[in-house]
Amino acid sequence: MNTAYRKPLPGTGLDFFDARAAVDALAPGAYDGLPYTSRVLAENLVRRCDPATLDASLSQLIERKRELDFPWYPARVVCHDILGQTAFVDLAGLRDAIAARGGDPSRVNPVVPTQLVVDHSLAVECGGDDKDAFEKNRAIEDRRNEDRFDFINWTKKAFRNVDVIPPGNGILHQINLERMSPVVQVNDGVAFPDTLVGTDSHTPMVDALGVIAVGVGGLEAESVMLGRASWMRLPDIVGVKLSGKPRAGITATDIVLALTEFLRQEKVVSAYLEFYGEGAASLTLGDRATISNMAPEFGATAAMFYIDEQTIQYLRLTGRSDELVALVEQYAKNTGLWADTLTHVQYERVLEFDLSTVVRNIAGPSNPHKRVPTSELAARGISGKVERTPGRMPDGAVIIAAITSCTNTNNPRNMIAAGLLARNANRRGLTRKPWVKSSLAPGSKAVTLYLQDAQLLPELEQLGFGVVAYACTSCNGMSGALDPVIQKEIVERNLYATAVLSGNRNFDGRIHPYAKQAFLASPPLVVAYAIAGTIRFNIERDVLGLDRDGHPVTLHDIWPSDDEIDALVAASVKPEHFRKVYEPMFALSVDVGQQASPLYDWRERSTYIRRPPYWEGALAGERTLRGMRPLAVLGDNITTDHLSPSNAILADSAAGEYLAKMGLPEEDFNSYATHRGDHLTAQRATFANPTLKNEMVLENGEVKMGSLARVEPEGKVMRMWKAIETYMARKQPLIVIAGADYGQGSSRDWAAKGVRLAGVEAIVAEGFERIHRTNLIGMGVLPLEFKSGVNRITLGIDGTETFDVIGERKPGADLTLVIHRRDGGRVDVPVTCRLDTAEEVSIYEAGGVLQRFAQDFLESAKAAV
Repeated sequence: MNTAYRKPLPGTGLDFFDARAAVDALAPGAYDGLPYTSRVLAENLVRRCDPATLDASLSQLIERKRELDFPWYPARVVCHDILGQTAFVDLAGLRDAIAARGGDPSRVNPVVPTQLVVDHSLAVECGGDDKDAFEKNRAIEDRRNEDRFDFINWTKKAFRNVDVIPPGNGILHQINLERMSPVVQVNDGVAFPDTLVGTDSHTPMVDALGVIAVGVGGLEAESVMLGRASWMRLPDIVGVKLSGKPRAGITATDIVLALTEFLRQEKVVSAYLEFYGEGAASLTLGDRATISNMAPEFGATAAMFYIDEQTIQYLRLTGRSDELVALVEQYAKNTGLWADTLTHVQYERVLEFDLSTVVRNIAGPSNPHKRVPTSELAARGISGKVERTPGRMPDGAVIIAAITSCTNTNNPRNMIAAGLLARNANRRGLTRKPWVKSSLAPGSKAVTLYLQDAQLLPELEQLGFGVVAYACTSCNGMSGALDPVIQKEIVERNLYATAVLSGNRNFDGRIHPYAKQAFLASPPLVVAYAIAGTIRFNIERDVLGLDRDGHPVTLHDIWPSDDEIDALVAASVKPEHFRKVYEPMFALSVDVGQQASPLYDWRERSTYIRRPPYWEGALAGERTLRGMRPLAVLGDNITTDHLSPSNAILADSAAGEYLAKMGLPEEDFNSYATHRGDHLTAQRATFANPTLKNEMVLENGEVKMGSLARVEPEGKVMRMWKAIETYMARKQPLIVIAGADYGQGSSRDWAAKGVRLAGVEAIVAEGFERIHRTNLIGMGVLPLEFKSGVNRITLGIDGTETFDVIGERKPGADLTLVIHRRDGGRVDVPVTCRLDTAEEVSIYEAGGVLQRFAQDFLESAKAAV
C-alpha cells in the first residue's frame, strides 16, 4: 500500500488513493490522456501494488507499453452455480489434498469476497402456458440437483467469505447490475472502484455501470479468490464513439446485434472497449447493459461506459441508498471517472458507429455476429412464404420461443415493449402457434413486479409467456423437453426446426437438441415469432393472422410506439420493486455463523459431485510433449459448446449411457452443465456435441458430422468417448490441431478439463479465445499458435502423424512443432508459445492452477513452522 497517495475524499469522511497524483508525478499531465480503464487500473496499482514496482507498473499505463506484467487485484469474485460449484469442488478437493499431506484444510478459504448465485440449474420442463410452471420447474430443479445443492449448502457453511443466493431468485449478471455492485466500494475507511472477475463470459454486463468486470474461467477465479493477483499486460483499449440516435421502433437488442457484427469485423478480440460520445450519453443504463453483456460476442474482454448522470439515475431507480448514490457521484467527479472529466482521453484506436443506421435485426443462424435485418431474411433464403398443411408443422417451425437471458431481461424498455406487443396481439385476437414452446424467464423478480404494475404480465401469459423461472434457462441450453408429439413429428419428417430467443448465444446444438438452428431477437420479436410459428416468414411484411373482423394483421399493426413504451417504463418501473426483491434476498445470503466440517463428505454414488483427481495419477505426472497423436483435427470457430456442451443429455450419448448405468432415470439425466462437479460424467461430455466436425473422420470424401474420432495407427473410427478411453488405456499422449478462434463461447472450465483428463498435452491452433487459453494453461495444457499463413491445411495434416514440441517454454517464445509423417518424413514448424506471462509459465510448469495451489500452500505452511 502506497500511503503517500492516500488522501481525504472531499465531503465524505472517507479516504481515497489519488491515482492522478501518482501518474502525474511520473509524467506531468499524463492522467488527462489516460482512458477510463487505465485510470481504474492505475488506482488499483497505487492502492495495492508493491511500492518498489509501482513506478514501473504505472509506466506501462502511461507510455502504453505492453512489455511487463503488472498485478490487478479485483475487489470481488462472482460465480454462477455451474462454474462456482466446480470451483468449490476443486477447493474442497484441495482441502482433502492438504489434509492428506498434514496441512490444515480449514485454512483454504476465499480471501476475496465471493458471491455465488444459483441460476444455471433450471430446465424449462413446463412451458409458459402452464400457470404453475414456476413452482413445477423449481420442484424438478430441486429433485434433480439434490446432490449439487447439498454441496452448495455445505460450501456456504464451510468456507469463509462466501455469500450464496439460492435458486429461484434471478440471474447472476442481472442481480450484479441491479444490486451487488456498489460501483464504489468502501473498506477500512477507503473508497475505491468496484472491480471483479466472474465465472461467466457475460460478467462484463456490469461494465455498463463503469465497473471493470471481466469474465474468467473457474480456474482463474479460484486463483483470485485465494488472494492472488490477476497478472496482466496493458490491454488494447479501443474507443468506440457512438453518434446519432436510434430510429423509432428500434430496441437495444437491434443495436447490440448490429454492434456485434460491426465489432467482430473490426477485430477487437481481447480488447477493452470504451463507449463514449453523444450516442452513448443518450443510451439508458439498461441499453448500455445490453451492449456490455455482449462483450464476448464482440470478441472483447470488456465493454466500458463512463460514469455519468445515467448511472446515477439507474442507481436511484434500482433502489440503492441515497448515501451510496452520493458517494458514487462524489468519487467519480473527484477521481476523473465522471464522463465530463474524460474529454481529453487519447486512444490508440477509435471506431465510430452511428446508432441512427440500425434497423430491426435478428442474428443467426448459429452465431451472434451473423446479423440479418429482418427485412432481408427472405432474400437470404432464411425466411419466406411456405406452403402450410393443416395439422402439420411447417418447415422452419419455431419450436422454442424464449424471452430469457440477462442480456435483454435487464432492460425495462425491452420487457415493456414485449408486454405491449402481446397486449396489442391479444386485442386483435392473435395466438401463438400450438407447436411453439414459449417461456418467460426474467433475470430478476423485479421484472415481474413492474410487468404486473403495468398490467402487462396477464397479456404475456395469454400468449403463453408466463413466468417459468428466474434463471438462465434456454440461453444456457436448458429449454427442457418438447411435447412428445411435437418431437416425434420433427424426427419422423426430419423437419428444419428452430428456436428464437432473446439471449446472447445461438451456437449449433446449444439451445435444444431438436432445434437445428437458433436465432437471437428482441423480446417483442420473440413474441411475434411465436405467433408466426416459423422462421420462414417475412416478419416485416407477411400477415401474422386475421383479427376478429377478418382483417389481416401485420407486425406493424401491433408494434408499440416509443412514446408509449417510455411512458409506461416511467410510470411502472419503481425503486420499491427492486428494494422489495433485493433487501430480503441479501439478508438471507449472509453467513449466519453456521459451522460445518472443513472436509466434505463425498457421496460415493453421486453423478454430480465427486472428489476431483487433479493431484493424483497421470495428472500428477510429467507431460512429455513427445509422440503425441491427434485426438481431433478441427476447423475454425470451434466453440466451448463443441468442446463441452451444456445442454440436455440424451440417452444414446456416452454420458447418458453412463448415467443409466449409475441408476439414474432418463427423465432426470439433467444437463451436461449440472454434472460438471463429477469428473466421471463430465469427461464423457468432451467433444460430445453432435455438430462437431473432426476432419480426421471422412465419409465419401466429406467430413462426417458427429462426436466421432479416428484411433491411430489402426485408422478405426469410433465414438469420441470410446476413442478417449482407448487412448487412456494405452497412456497415449494426445494433441489437438485446430483453426482460428479456438474456444470462443462460454467460459467453460470443462472445455479444458475434459481434454486434459483425456490425455491431451498440447493444442495447436491459428488463434485462441482469451478465457479458454487461460483455462488450458490452468489445466496444464500447452497452447501453441501457428505462425501467420501456416495451418493444418498448408501442412497437410490428416491425423496419421505424431507430434513433438521442442524448445524452452518462455512467454511468447518460438517453439518447434515436429511433425512425424506416417511415411517416415519429418517437418519442423515454428509455433508461438501462448504462455503469455511469467505467471502463466509458472502455472503450466506446476501442472496447472490446482497443483500450484497445493505446492504453494504446503510450502508456506512449512515456512510458518
